[in-house]
Amino acid sequence: MSRAGRWRGRIDSGIRRTGEVSDRVFDDRLLPAWRKATKGEPRWPITITVIAALVMQYLLPAQVQLHHHWILPLIGVLLLIALEVMRPQRLTEVSTSVRVLGLLMLASLGIANVVSGTRLVSALLNGNFHGTPARLLLTGGAIWLTNVIVFGLLYWELDRGGPTARRLGSDQFPDFAFVQMTDPELAPPDWAPGFVDYFYLSFTNASAFSPTDVLPMTRWAKLTMMLQSAVSLITVALVVARAVNILK
Repeated sequence: MSRAGRWRGRIDSGIRRTGEVSDRVFDDRLLPAWRKATKGEPRWPITITVIAALVMQYLLPAQVQLHHHWILPLIGVLLLIALEVMRPQRLTEVSTSVRVLGLLMLASLGIANVVSGTRLVSALLNGNFHGTPARLLLTGGAIWLTNVIVFGLLYWELDRGGPTARRLGSDQFPDFAFVQMTDPELAPPDWAPGFVDYFYLSFTNASAFSPTDVLPMTRWAKLTMMLQSAVSLITVALVVARAVNILK
């Protein structure tokens, strides 16, 4: 090949590479914010929510708690302290140990609430609940709200691999489809789902017993939402029915 041919080949190759880079840059600009790398979520909303759940668990009547009612809340507090020490102010770094601690804390909250809910349902079915209608409603409301918090944290921890994986935009297929994802014109260009969005998802699913404006896309998301709706329905139905019966 002549020198002119070699130079022409190099120029064509360079043009192709430049075009590929331009296409990637152009495509990246077209991606919505929830598909791109972001600065990460602040951790304080999660901390406040977990503290509220721990306080509600500790203040529940002894009748619906374990005999040593302080054990599970204490485990949750210790795990929360460890997470506060190990986790940065913004959730930007992928850490296996932090993720394991977070899931353990979530499990401690979930187990404590399952125990309380089971004991409450058993007491209501056997007619052994001791207390006024107001106390019953407050107890059932605390268990119901803790259920909302636990499932909200679970959705937040697992959707697209968790908060740090979502920050990196490494998974393009969401487990939950928010309205802002399906219609970007309804949200600012930098919108991405945060903990408040998952808490809202959990609250509406627990109160409506079905998806509202957030759709589960994967099987685990559908089954988890179905489980939450069932738990919420049983709790609300029994508590309200018993409260009305006491008032009569």
